Order: sequence, then structure tokens, then C-alpha cells
Amino acid sequence: MNDIPVFDKVKAYFANRFNEHGSTPRGSDWNSAEAQEKRFDQLLKVVDFSEPFSILDYGCGYAALYEYLVQRNADFQYFGFDIVEDILVAAQKGHPNCPGSHFTNSLDLVPKVDYAVVSGTFNIRLETDFDEWTEYVVHSLDQINEKTEKGFSFNLLTSYSDKEFKKPQLYYAEPCYFFDYCKRHFSRNVALLHDYNLYDFTILVRKVA
Repeated sequence: MNDIPVFDKVKAYFANRFNEHGSTPRGSDWNSAEAQEKRFDQLLKVVDFSEPFSILDYGCGYAALYEYLVQRNADFQYFGFDIVEDILVAAQKGHPNCPGSHFTNSLDLVPKVDYAVVSGTFNIRLETDFDEWTEYVVHSLDQINEKTEKGFSFNLLTSYSDKEFKKPQLYYAEPCYFFDYCKRHFSRNVALLHDYNLYDFTILVRKVA
């Protein structure tokens, strides 16, 4: 994962947010629990809840997704991946005896899973060039695709955001570019969701009908 542009600065950014706000949505750089759960609702549309499944939470933070899946009475095995050690320690301490939960800062240690979700992980590019960050995101999606059997989902801030509210350190992606990339490289079953009243979009990649 050290191939992330400005890796140390991105890592420090999320570490500082966590140290300031702790195991809360703001600690993962989300505005509110309501917005975080709305995004989870979109991302989890890729999952078939009628049967047990394994899932990779890519950029897991304090493992809010794990708690959300428990609330939905899902039968699942969870793998949380994050690059910030302090956040992973907090996630592990917060789930000391939770069956089927695993946490790591090495993607190589995550086995192949049914699904993966990525929520907000690619939004902070700092001073990295737009095209360079896009290349990094695409490379990460290629890795996630290799780790999943049934599908994956991710969200990104949208280029359709109001200009007056855009911030230079954030990555505002082109929805159609990522839809096209996923369609051409991962699956013919791809959905672009951009209708849930937030300044981002979600893409679902389904590998099975």
C-alpha cells in the first residue's frame, strides 16, 4: 500500500482525524452517522443477504460497517483493512470477542472474499495530481477485484458537486469514467447510483447474476 501518492501524508491525515474525534463518524472523516449509514445502505446493495457471506471492508476505520451488518442480522465473516495502525488497534479493542472479525494493515493477509466495500477511502488526495490519484484509485480497484468472488462496491465524491463547496484537497471523480472502467474490466453487471441526495456516487460491481 506504500504506492499511494503522498502515502505518509494521507496516513497522517486520517490518524489526526481519528485522534481528534475517536471512534465516531467524524473520526473517519464523515459528517454524521446518518450520512454514513445512508452510504452503507447504497454500498450493501451489492450483497445477497439471503445466505452467509464474507466481506472485506477496505479502509475500515473503527469498523462501523461491522456494527451495521450486525444490526441487519447478517450472517457474515468480516475482514477489516486499514493503513492507520492506531485505528486498527481501536477497531480490534472495540470488537474483542466478535466472531468472524479480522483486522489487518496488509491486504496480502486478506483471503479471497465474496464481497468488498470501500466507503470514503479515496476522497482525500491532498496535493496529489488529479490524474495520478485517479491512477491510484484504478489500481486499488484492480486489487479489490482480484480479492472478490461475487462483487464489490465503492463510493467517490462526485464531479457534479457544487463548485462553491469543492475543496482542493479532495478528489471529485467523474462517475461515468468509473462506470465505464468497471463495465469494461470487471463485469457486465455494473450499477451507478447517484440518486441518494449526497455529494457522492456509488458503483456496484456484480460478478454473478
